Amino acid sequence: MKKKFDQVYQFKITLEDAKPPIWRRIQVPETYTFWDLHVAIQDAMGWGDGHLHEFEMVDPSTGSVVSIGIPDEDVIRKPLPEHRRKIAEYFSMENRSAEYVYDFGDNWEHKIQLEKIVPREKGATYPICIKGKRTCPPEDCGGLWGYAEILGALEDPDNEEYEELLDWVGEDFDPEHFDAAEVSFSDPDKRFKFMFG
Repeated sequence: MKKKFDQVYQFKITLEDAKPPIWRRIQVPETYTFWDLHVAIQDAMGWGDGHLHEFEMVDPSTGSVVSIGIPDEDVIRKPLPEHRRKIAEYFSMENRSAEYVYDFGDNWEHKIQLEKIVPREKGATYPICIKGKRTCPPEDCGGLWGYAEILGALEDPDNEEYEELLDWVGEDFDPEHFDAAEVSFSDPDKRFKFMFG
């Protein structure tokens, strides 16, 4: 049974150093844990959740920066620390920013910004993606540098890697495309049980 909530947190998630910018604006329940937020970010951005991740932000109770997530396979525990830590205990309008890294090989760094806390809208289903720009880079492409190379090669049909890359990303791949209505959110509890038992 889902927990009742009265407020939602609106976040803007921006893929750092991407030019032109790649970002999403989502709203999530105040009851969310960092694990729930991780799953929502994965779904909104378009990542496949096949790699490790980590949040970094100031812990308002101590004033020091803390890491929350799965930065190393050796520290995976049941339950995961992020599965118990509530976003409402960390995020506030006075403590609005966090860093989120996904895939420590490609090192996709995201800035998470709490934009506002608003009342739950009657009849709305959360989480929800309300806006965004540009498609997510493909997994395992070598980070932003590798992604830039792919985009360059796809602009040149004479490039020797053109056909192979087009086959990899799909013929309908459009780096400019994003439609918030196409975002589908998965159940974070089911994802947790599937991944960690």
